[in-house]
Amino acid sequence: MAADPTTIFALASAPGRAGVAVVRVSGPRAGDALLTLAPDIEGLPPPRYATRAVLYAPESNIDAQSRERIDDALVLWIPGPASFTGEDVAEFHIHGGHAVLDSLLTSLGAMDGLVPAGPGEFSRRAFENGKMDLTAVEAIADLVDAETAAQRRQALAQMGGALARQYDDWRDRLVKSMAFAEASIDFAEEDIPDDLARQSIEALRALAGEIDLHLADDGIGERIRSGFRIALTGAPNVGKSSLLNALAKRDVAIVSEIAGTTRDVIEVPMDLGGYAATLIDTAGLRESADLIEQEGVRRARDQAASADLRLHLIEPGARDGLPAADDGTLVVMNKADLLARDAASPEGVLVISVRTGAGMADLIDRMTTHIRNLAAGRAAASAPLTRARHRAALEDCRAALRRAIGNAEAGMDEEMMAEDMRVAAQALGRITGRIDVEDLLDRIFRDFCIGK
Repeated sequence: MAADPTTIFALASAPGRAGVAVVRVSGPRAGDALLTLAPDIEGLPPPRYATRAVLYAPESNIDAQSRERIDDALVLWIPGPASFTGEDVAEFHIHGGHAVLDSLLTSLGAMDGLVPAGPGEFSRRAFENGKMDLTAVEAIADLVDAETAAQRRQALAQMGGALARQYDDWRDRLVKSMAFAEASIDFAEEDIPDDLARQSIEALRALAGEIDLHLADDGIGERIRSGFRIALTGAPNVGKSSLLNALAKRDVAIVSEIAGTTRDVIEVPMDLGGYAATLIDTAGLRESADLIEQEGVRRARDQAASADLRLHLIEPGARDGLPAADDGTLVVMNKADLLARDAASPEGVLVISVRTGAGMADLIDRMTTHIRNLAAGRAAASAPLTRARHRAALEDCRAALRRAIGNAEAGMDEEMMAEDMRVAAQALGRITGRIDVEDLLDRIFRDFCIGK
């Protein structure tokens, strides 16, 4: 891709008042910007070394006496291509007051050839300059947004190339099979082994099987990224909203003795043992003539059906009509403080009291264990999918592979098989952003020495 001739700049640290703010400049005029703002330093500083410099507004640089100081700062010079974007980069580490930042950004904006960066433009330039693939770009966004340890670990693994290595390996193997098929078509008169078609079909079957296993992950990577969903269900007035408030440690839902207070779905994020989770308070499950409450009950059932864990609350002393506890449902009897001390609880039911806190630690521990077990169900050796677009592209790839295998087994011509393989390779390339037809030519000439 052609390099963008413009030089971009933006605040690279969090907005707002802070001790230090970092402003990044990337592009062909990054060095000029640094020298213009810091005229007292002699030439560009050593690469990747922090250098103290007084920054001046460039429009005031008529003489030493009239210059207006912006700040006493640290500057870094990071020449390309050994930079985040692959371009020349300058960074200004300034005091994080609004006035200092505004003055620096105004000065940069007044320079010829410098424009404010758009959303994600530094990362986009890094991708366009071959510094990272699309999965690594997405991982940066995930790492910035990470709120739990599991999200951080997953984003770091993906940024380090865990997904890209998997997909690039599959694509390399597919390109090799494509080369076999193309060679059989275009160079049929050359000295090419007779069993190329058989080798290609076997390779495609193996690849399709690996993709099947990768897709059969129950969406664990996406759920680690976006959060596991835990639904609170049960009849009205069993304490669902009170439990939600207790787990959230703040008043989120209205608590009332009046049945049917909760009509809509209320969601609260929380951290369970390093995993992001969303608690979902739902309407009490009962028959009602109220149309609004009926809609609330319908939504409650939908949320319960799609949740990773259901906490089904029951009245104290209840024994009949209890849902069966299973891998996705934990039956919880609330209001333990209303039970007689010698009262026995039904088997498999966790007894708690939101009012006194009894059993709450055990409840949180069971919730955490359930989520941790879900996450651990994915083989550690395989990087999980983290986005719907990855899944869609892999499903397209798998479908094309199956068509190619089916066409080959049905004795269809090799050109149809080769076209399906090209479609599969393009689908894989969409995930990482690496789509290059030259790969196929390189593989043909390297493996078969065509032309000898």
